[in-house]
Amino acid sequence: MTHWFHRNPLKATAPVSFNLYGVAGSQAANKICNDLRTTRARLLEMFTDTTCNPEIMKNATDAYFSLLQGFIASLDGTTQENKLRFIQNFKWTDTLQGNIPSAQQDAIFELVSMAFNVAVWHTKFASRLAGKEKYVEAKDVHRSLKIAAGIFKHLKEVHIPRLITPAEKGRDLEPRVIDTYMVQCQAEAQEVTIARAIELKHNATLIAALAFETANFYQKADHALNTLEPECSSKWRKYLQLKQHFYMAYAYCYHGQTLLASDKCGESIRSLQEAEKCYSRAEALCKEYRQTKGPGSTAKPSEQLFFTKLGGLIKNTLQKCERENGFIYFHKVPAEAPQLELKASYGLADPMSFEFPALSEQCTPEVYATFDLTKGVRDEKVKTLIWFCTFEEEVKPVKEPDLKPQKDTGCVIS
Repeated sequence: MTHWFHRNPLKATAPVSFNLYGVAGSQAANKICNDLRTTRARLLEMFTDTTCNPEIMKNATDAYFSLLQGFIASLDGTTQENKLRFIQNFKWTDTLQGNIPSAQQDAIFELVSMAFNVAVWHTKFASRLAGKEKYVEAKDVHRSLKIAAGIFKHLKEVHIPRLITPAEKGRDLEPRVIDTYMVQCQAEAQEVTIARAIELKHNATLIAALAFETANFYQKADHALNTLEPECSSKWRKYLQLKQHFYMAYAYCYHGQTLLASDKCGESIRSLQEAEKCYSRAEALCKEYRQTKGPGSTAKPSEQLFFTKLGGLIKNTLQKCERENGFIYFHKVPAEAPQLELKASYGLADPMSFEFPALSEQCTPEVYATFDLTKGVRDEKVKTLIWFCTFEEEVKPVKEPDLKPQKDTGCVIS
């Protein structure tokens, strides 16, 4: 299942030294700056370390974010902005915009950009885990996707609105893009649930409802991108569209089984005919996706056993219904496909609650008082500083591990 999911590249960033010469007026203040530099570098290394797991990632993120809070949280007993918030410049690329970074002199920009990358890492970890040949716990894949959705949701609702300068169109932190990431994570988490429900031969009604809800998630994610520039969103949208049609095919297929069990053979045949149409459209979109240029790794859903098995299931179930109708029911096949009004009572994936770690014990009001901005920083405020760097200032893209595709197990995750 390694190539079942589309994944955009990780965000890249310029090194940050946190060398606040003159400003950090005590040994404790200098230690905070040094620890910020080392914990940041350590966290960036974890994004490309194939041995990293969620526990290691959490330890690395907590170490950095707890210190970074010292540049954001109010430490002087007032409601004023932390005096260190705008002291350091940060550069980050965007997952859809190539290697030309945007920059803001704002610690909250750093907080949300780094956390965004942590969420993207969780989606990539889930994809790698689902692609392993050996026994995989579905709950681990499911959990990573829900964690990622929770991070995206928290950033959008709590921290991105605090930025002085709003994100530009098509950048990762603007609502349409972050909404798409969040909804895609929810949809993919539900894919794991559907695969498990099929493995354990759960009720066809439940599977149909879950598939319908998942298809709607993918449609919602696709619609969120429809006003972005095609060159940066077309490939991603093709993926979302093919998954939408694939799960609509699943919904109509299993709904057809439910109708047959209720002796509604004519309606069952029409539902399965609609499943064939959706499946054919998904196949066509797979080819279009492969041919479309754009950011992100190329998924190969049409080559996966989980994809091809559905085609066989639709064909065999439709043939069975037609045989039964010719021998037993003699029902008229409706001209219109059945309207799916399915609501899943179980198995829906909500984003997992996320909070940043508490402020580090190193960041006390006493230490905060030893940072003196008059010693090394211009007196004027630099709250609205943002610019797009030239090609000479490009941030090097993240060199992600080249993982070879493993044998497809048909999404056997237990």
